[in-house]
Amino acid sequence: MKDTTADFLLQRLVQWGITRIYGYPGDGINGIVGAFPRLDGAIDFIQVRHEEMAAFMACAHAKFTGNVGVCLATSGPGAIHLLNGLYDAKKDHQPVVAIVGHTATSALGGDYQQEVDLPTLFKDVASEYLVTVSNPVAMRHAVDRAVRIAGALRTVTSIVIPNDVQLMPAVKEPPHAHNTLHSGVGYSAPRIIPTVVDLQQAASVLNEGKRVAILAGAGASHAADELLAVADLLGAGVAKALLGKAVVGDDLPFVTGCIGLLGTRPSSDMMAGCDTLLLVGTTFPYAEFLPKAGQARGVQIDIDPRSLSMRYPTEVNLVGDSAQTLRELIPLLDRKEDRTWRAEIEQNVARWWRLVEAHAHDDAGEAGELNPQRVFWELSEQLPDGCILTGDAGTATNWFARTIRVRAGMKTSLSGGLATMGSAVPYAIAAKFAYPDRVAIALTGDGAMQMNGTAELLTIAKYWHRWSDPRLIIVVLNNRDLAQVTWEMRVMAGNPKYEASQSLPDFGYAAYADAIGLQGIRVDRPDDVKGAWVRALAADRPVVFEAYTDANVPMLPPHISFDEARSLMSALVKGDPSQFDVIKESLRSVVTELVPHGASG
Repeated sequence: MKDTTADFLLQRLVQWGITRIYGYPGDGINGIVGAFPRLDGAIDFIQVRHEEMAAFMACAHAKFTGNVGVCLATSGPGAIHLLNGLYDAKKDHQPVVAIVGHTATSALGGDYQQEVDLPTLFKDVASEYLVTVSNPVAMRHAVDRAVRIAGALRTVTSIVIPNDVQLMPAVKEPPHAHNTLHSGVGYSAPRIIPTVVDLQQAASVLNEGKRVAILAGAGASHAADELLAVADLLGAGVAKALLGKAVVGDDLPFVTGCIGLLGTRPSSDMMAGCDTLLLVGTTFPYAEFLPKAGQARGVQIDIDPRSLSMRYPTEVNLVGDSAQTLRELIPLLDRKEDRTWRAEIEQNVARWWRLVEAHAHDDAGEAGELNPQRVFWELSEQLPDGCILTGDAGTATNWFARTIRVRAGMKTSLSGGLATMGSAVPYAIAAKFAYPDRVAIALTGDGAMQMNGTAELLTIAKYWHRWSDPRLIIVVLNNRDLAQVTWEMRVMAGNPKYEASQSLPDFGYAAYADAIGLQGIRVDRPDDVKGAWVRALAADRPVVFEAYTDANVPMLPPHISFDEARSLMSALVKGDPSQFDVIKESLRSVVTELVPHGASG
């Protein structure tokens, strides 16, 4: 049998180093799916439960490996399903190629079954490169450009292929003629560093600062050594945007942890007290958690000039790779002999971790309900070296951001810019395919699990035997509430909890795991949490760790404003159905902060 255009598509992807594609079949891509067996295993097709999950996994693959992720979906509904996961990749600047089937060219424009205007549908999410292949001759340059542009610009690209074109004879070498393109394979990232003049200006600002704060994001994930060297020279503390949580370890005494609504008090205090701010590889969006404009002089490093001086009015803007730029900057920096600022930061950090431990050991909730902070504290104490942690949009990520202490060599990620629900489980699955010898832990809530997580447990059940280390743990906070939104309604809008929209049905996540051949562990007593983690981390198969938790443990910003406090009280007096529990837990939290009992020095 002669190769089809679909065969050539996959062969060309192999030449680009693609070894895995996440997708779901459908008649709009029958030609492509039929070509996989003829590759003799060169590309691994991973069957998900829903096309959105394929896009999430492609995004996570890119985040955890640094390589281009690829997802595949059929025409019409399949293509539509990809969009949320693709926007996740676009918002977090990850290289993903989406391959989608389309109505046959002979029927295009005829309102055929499942015909959707895919070029219009995808033109925003794949704005840097989107092509419909209507001639086999075009397949070569379509693949080459899609992969190269995705990798070079760290963005989403898409190839739309009508199903009849997939089955046409392949044209691997376009004719040497007019109206043809002769593209090639390969891309190597350039070395991008600022000019000497700009580096000198940045060093001048940083050297003159007395109280320097560093904020690092995902763009600094490969620059840990350089960041730590700069922090040491400048006597600075290091705060982290949520996507940058694993950039440097939380076990370092001058690392203040995450910043923002989900952040720590030491990060908030450092930003409020600094006179100089160094931003590295981050587009952290919340101005209220950064220094007030004019308070601090600013220097920013980012490889994308479009991101410079966008969140804070920085004085010097350096276009360049984070690690390489910091290496060029280090010889120009003076070591600060006065370490008073650093000592203040370290005292605040030490005090914070004592407080976190005390909060984790509060006996929150009614009998049979856990304090969710205890679940994360005990996990943090037992995290395996090199593990990979994935988060979701919800209360689990609050506790992940504030309570988990990551160490060097670990990886973490979640949906950052899009902040969509449902990313934790597919991200963890992609992590296991990329690193089958490492422990992956997904941190999620019952809302996200009911949205898509329980279905993807079937994907785990299908594939886990292939992983050299079978340990993949799905942590589910079962609090029967869309608690993140409930708290946002109270604190931001002054509205009480609305049961019709916020309450969730109880579901036996651990029992479901047992039913499909995984291991389920359900915990509802504080004294059982530590032992449950020992069991989960020693399991011989993936685990669903169901923590039956209290939704009323307060998740307030590191410093609650007067307006936020007024909104919370307004929500409660309007008849919030959990008003007494919220008041009780809030008072308990205040008492713990005043007298941090149970905390070790």
